[in-house]
Amino acid sequence: MSACAETLMAVRRQRLLRRYDVSAPRYTSYPTAAQFSPAVGPDTWTDWLRALPQDEPVGLYAHIPFCKRLCWYCGCNTRAVNRLDVMASYVDLLLKEAEMVAEALGRPLRPISLHLGGGTPNSLSPDLLSRLVSGLKQLFQPDEGLAFAAELDPAVLTSDWVDRAAELGLTRASLGVQDLSPEVQQAVNRIEPFEVVERAVGWLRRAGVPSVNLDLMYGLPRQGRAQVLSTLEQILTLRPDRIALFGYAHVPWMKPHQRLIDTAELPGASERFDQSQAAAELLVQAGYQAIGLDHFALPDDSLAVAARNGRVRRSFQGYTTDPATLIGLGASSISRAPQGYAQNHTVEREWRAAVAAARLPIARGIAMSANDRRRAEIIERLMCDFAVYLPAVERRHGLDPDRFATSMSALRPLIEDRLVIVDGGAVAVTDLGRPFVRLVCAAFDQAPMSAEPRHARAI
Repeated sequence: MSACAETLMAVRRQRLLRRYDVSAPRYTSYPTAAQFSPAVGPDTWTDWLRALPQDEPVGLYAHIPFCKRLCWYCGCNTRAVNRLDVMASYVDLLLKEAEMVAEALGRPLRPISLHLGGGTPNSLSPDLLSRLVSGLKQLFQPDEGLAFAAELDPAVLTSDWVDRAAELGLTRASLGVQDLSPEVQQAVNRIEPFEVVERAVGWLRRAGVPSVNLDLMYGLPRQGRAQVLSTLEQILTLRPDRIALFGYAHVPWMKPHQRLIDTAELPGASERFDQSQAAAELLVQAGYQAIGLDHFALPDDSLAVAARNGRVRRSFQGYTTDPATLIGLGASSISRAPQGYAQNHTVEREWRAAVAAARLPIARGIAMSANDRRRAEIIERLMCDFAVYLPAVERRHGLDPDRFATSMSALRPLIEDRLVIVDGGAVAVTDLGRPFVRLVCAAFDQAPMSAEPRHARAI
């Protein structure tokens, strides 16, 4: 590309960033959690559980809201806890919640996946981990070949924990790394040298855990392109099976501890964009397949294979091959049934009180209409495939194919800026438009955009 062409491209990019530097949902679900209400409660969730089809593939999610340390960038529902008795009582209550779910089902669930998230699941001792996983397996009788994943903090991981998890059938470990630059780590209160990550990966591989994934971030305070690429160059020496490259979401109105971050040290939209694009280019050059907005996988990884076959899903765990139906356990966890979403109490003490009183701890959710399901499929395919054929979606949901007028009007600026192409009923996000895909999805979102800050920046 000539110097003149590069200059024109840079000018165009700056114009797009100025125009589209707005907030938008991450679309890990549709409808989004911002639309949940108390209209969905324990009785609704019980009805949905009992109505699950016998042959419905189901996943389990267990939320562990404990960390040994509190990282300032964190957007998770968690708290710093080091007391074994607090964690032990939580595991006991989580299993009690699971018993209530099993009772409502009235039959074996036979999940095909189990995901431990948080927080930091490896905050649990090996014995507590065994109690939790063995208890869930006994209650729900999973199929052979259960996909068992856990999110881990390398700094508090031990070889004993890894060995126990491997004995319990751990198939995928996701290690939170974020950034390896000392100045960035100091700015977010997460000190973690490369050697710690390297040691954790070594333990997992020696224990025979089949898939090791690493989670990174861009857009952090004191972080520039050089820090992002330096981190990636070190991480690539470990050859993880998957890499997630998330944009930092600065939402201090939702996560008060993020106020400890100096906003003057946060990169702007142009810098964030440059970081994400430089990182994506390096990962593709290193042999990784780009998947959706922010995931990368080696070509033979199951996620990459699913992406090539159009079978990747979007969920609260990001891009996944897990089933659409998900049963969440623990404080703040979100379940999805064919009828809609149900979320547990997000405040841990409220969740504990409900379970202790033998009540399913559902606090809110949303029942999906046929129109919601139509929009959900459109948004999920755009997030996963960057393309969707609208008439086919309409036929599957038995709806009128002429419902696109409002969405087409919302897409018009994006079409004019060549971020998306609409040809008949086919909607395709261009290469230029991929970083803006959440705004393409927003055109199909029926919820009105709020002037109040509810979501992270779209770039």
